[in-house]
Parts: sequence; C-alpha cells; structure tokens
Amino acid sequence: MLDNLMMGFGAALTPANLLWCFVGVLAGTVIGLLPGLGSTTGVAVLLPLTLSFEPLTALIMLAGIYYGAQYGGTITSVLISTPGEAASVVTAIDGYQMARRGRAGAALSIAAIGSFVAAIVSLVLLVAMAPPFAKLALDFGPPENLAVMLLGLTTIVSFSSGARLRGLAMAVLGILLATVGVDAATGLPRYTFGDVDLLSGLPFVQVMIGLFAVGEVLYQIRQGAAAPIRARFRDLVINREELSRSKGAIARGSLIGYLLGCLPGAGSTLASFLAYGVEKRVSKHRDEFGHGAIEGVASPESANNAAANANFVPTLALGIPGGATTAVLLGAFMMYGIQPGPLLFDEQPELVWGLLASFFIGNVLLLVLNLPLAPLFAQMLRIPYGYMYPLILVTSFVGAYSIDNNMFSVWIVFVSGLVGYFMKKFDLPMAPLVLGLVIGPLFEKALVQTSAMGDGDLTLILTRPIALVVLALAALLVAGPSLLKLLPRREKETV
Repeated sequence: MLDNLMMGFGAALTPANLLWCFVGVLAGTVIGLLPGLGSTTGVAVLLPLTLSFEPLTALIMLAGIYYGAQYGGTITSVLISTPGEAASVVTAIDGYQMARRGRAGAALSIAAIGSFVAAIVSLVLLVAMAPPFAKLALDFGPPENLAVMLLGLTTIVSFSSGARLRGLAMAVLGILLATVGVDAATGLPRYTFGDVDLLSGLPFVQVMIGLFAVGEVLYQIRQGAAAPIRARFRDLVINREELSRSKGAIARGSLIGYLLGCLPGAGSTLASFLAYGVEKRVSKHRDEFGHGAIEGVASPESANNAAANANFVPTLALGIPGGATTAVLLGAFMMYGIQPGPLLFDEQPELVWGLLASFFIGNVLLLVLNLPLAPLFAQMLRIPYGYMYPLILVTSFVGAYSIDNNMFSVWIVFVSGLVGYFMKKFDLPMAPLVLGLVIGPLFEKALVQTSAMGDGDLTLILTRPIALVVLALAALLVAGPSLLKLLPRREKETV
C-alpha cells in the first residue's frame, strides 16, 4: 500500500497537476463563497473545461473544487451568516456569534485547521480502509439507513438549547415541510397545490439562504443597525486556549464525518449536524453552544471535510456516488472511459492513487491559502452594516436565482427570510427545523423501503446486527448524559 501511495505522489506532483490542483482549490473557495452555487454546481459548470486535460489532471482539478468549496462556504457562514454550502449551515450557528464578538478570525482559523486535520485523518483511513469499508457499505440496506436516520433524529434534543419542547416542535415542522413533493411510496404529488416547481420538494439551499441570511438582515434592521466590529488584529488570531478546547471536537468530528461519509447518500450535511449534536452533549462548555462556542465550529467543519473525502469510498470502490458532487464526478470518470468499481484499484492504480495523493496536496494548499487570510477575511466586518446589508440581500437573491434560473427560487428565499425573522424575534430554535428538512426525505425513503422489505413489518430492523448497533448508539446518545449525571450523586451517597 505504501508503494502505491508513493506511486500516487509521483503522479500527482507534476508541475501541471500541482498547478491545476491549486486552480481547483482556489476556484472551489470562491464558488463556496457565493450562496447558492456550491460544489455540485461548480464541478458541473467547470467540467467541460477539463475535456482537453489528461484524465488524472482533470479529476485532480475537479476534486480540488469539491473540497475547496467546503471551506469557501464556511467563510460566508461565519462572517455574514450566509451558508454558501448546505454542509456549512451548522457552522453559522456558533461561527456567526463568534464573529459578532470579534472572534471571526479565530472561527475561520479553527475551521481551516479542523478541516485540514479531518482531511488528513480521513485520507489516511481512506487509503488504509477503503476496500473493507466498501464491503461494509454493501451491507447497508434500507433497515441500516433507517437506523442511521433515527440516530440523526436523536440529535434534535441537542439543538434545542434548553427549550426542548420548542425544539421538538420546530423539528416536526421541518419534517412536515420535507414531505412537500412526490410521495416516496406512491409516486404521486403531495402538498404541491398544482405547482410543478414543488414536485422536487422545497429547495434546501434556497430555504437556508432565506432563513439564515435574509432572516438575519431583517432582524438586525428591526433591532437597529449595529456598530461595525472594531476588533484589534491580535484579537482576530486564534489563541492557545481555543486550540486546546478544539482538539477533542476535531477528533470526534473527523471520525463521525468519515463513518457517515462512507455511506452512499448520507452526505456531509447530515455528518455536520450529527457531529454538532454529539459535541454539544459531551462538551464541558455546552452552555456556550449557540452563543459562540469554538467547538461548535471545529466539530461540524471537521465532520464536513472528513465526510467529503470519505464520499470517495463508495464512489471509487463501488461505483456508487457518496453524494451529489461525487455523482457529478462519477460522470467525469465515465466521460474519460473509466469505470469506477472494485476493479478500478487494479486496472487504473496510477490514476486512483494519484487522485488520492492529490487530496493530501490540495488540503495542504487550502491550509496555506486560507489560514493566513483568516484575519484578513475577518476585517470585512469593519465595513458599516449600512453597506453590508444591501450586499448580503443582493448576493442572496441573485445566488438563489442562479440555481434554477427562475423566480420561484427568489420567492422561496423571500418567504424563508420572513420565517427566519419571526423565528429570531420569538426565539424559536432554527437548527431543529433545518435538521428536520435534511433528515425528512432520507428518513421517509428508508422507512418506505424497510416497510416494503418486511411486508409492512418494521421490526425487521431489529433482526439486522448493524442496525442494532446504530440504534444502541442512538439510545446511548439520548440517555448517556443523564446517566452520567447520576454517577457523582451515587458516589456521594455511598460516601
């Protein structure tokens, strides 16, 4: 395996491949900055430009766009509460609050560091364990996916910030909104009211732009224009205490992101939500979550990047895309006459290992590119908000329009912005609503398929060993913190 990796670095470290890897991560960062574009659109739009390239060079550039966009989406999430990528939605919760306290540079720095560490950890695991994880992914059927969705739903409690009832209500609302579209069981339209634009469901990215960006602008205007943040440059740099607090969060986020990223269809968004929920349950500073906890940035960002890399496990080893962007990349493989699957590692070793080696190189480039620039990006907050608000609104609406090139997306952003404003005004937790929107379609699909497999008997899930392990983890996540609180009391009583 080490010989294969050395061969991969030899193929990736050519001047042309290094140049296009840099172009890819830079273009990906810029694409991630623009709300509504995202890595999937970026890769799809720039794919035709690579037709004259060698296959390895083209795939290195396209992969660089993919993971470069992950960090680009973080920048706008932290600075202006506008997630450029769906997977960056969770980062906006604490990252934006850190920015409001003058710690935007620290938030962007820990996002870059966490993403880099997670990328290296996930890539080491990817290189060492891709074949066995691919075989394990083959054992993941609808019952196992249903168990994973139930695990994701258990994190709703973590997002409720003490108002558990309101959090559950928002999560239920999110799941109900996710039912708009085509019924997974019958294939018939549901809650579309005859509108063809709703057949594919409520567009997630447009809803997120409205809730977070437009909602925040409306709320700040109603509160009165806040003074620009006048933080000193040294306050924008991450300190030793914040690094120390983030170590465990980065490690846990990386592991969660890798495990979920290996599953076809789970995606980076679910990984970031689950990592945030777990971190909030185990952190010693859980009261700070939602108000600017650095762990609330480190954990989801690490999970996001680890899942993005792990998405290549099913893509390369099975020929099954791990997410939307890897589905486009799978098309790039086909375009060059390359068939991903179990035989790819034997038939095209230089291409596979060269692509994997480029992930290491690309993430080093991202760290070198973004870590020194984090304080510089944070200086944007010095701009008076009277200039920032129109820019945010224009960027949000234009970005939304560019996704599908119709006014329906713009109206979705507008209505979602009003909803976001009233949620902020009445202190309703937004994250459970978003989590419900993310998990709803996946949960329904797994539920329908499991029911079909068991002829209507959902206890089928209890006969599957992997599903039972995942359900046990879900139960531990819910009951674990309460049980831990009882342990000191019992010790004192015995004393």
